[in-house]
Amino acid sequence: MTVTVDDCVFCKIVAGDLPAEVLGRGERALAIRDLHPQAPFHALVIPFDHHENAAASAAADPAALGHLVLLAGEVAREAGHDDYRLVANTGAGAGQTVFHTHLHVLAGTTRMTESLV
Repeated sequence: MTVTVDDCVFCKIVAGDLPAEVLGRGERALAIRDLHPQAPFHALVIPFDHHENAAASAAADPAALGHLVLLAGEVAREAGHDDYRLVANTGAGAGQTVFHTHLHVLAGTTRMTESLV
C-alpha cells in the first residue's frame, strides 16, 4: 500500500504525474536526478510511501530506510561512483524543503568534506 499526499511534489513524481529523470527504481523507492545539483552526481532517493521526514519513516517502517540506502548505493555505482555521501535533512531548520522523506546521494567531487551538505 502506497501512502500519498495530494499536494506533495515527490508523491506526484512517484505516481508519474510530474516528469523526472529516473536513475533507478526499487520495490519501495525511486531514484531521480536532482534538478539543483550540489555535486557532479546528485540524485534523490524517494520512498513510494509519504512520510514527512526520515525520522517519521523510521518510526512507521524502519525497513524502508534500508531500501533507500540500498537503492542509493545502486544508482551511485551505476553512475561510476564507489564513494558517495548520503544526506537526509529532517526539518526546515536542517534545510529540508520538500517534506517527503528522501535521501540526497552526492558524489563525483574531491570536495567531499564534512562541510559539504
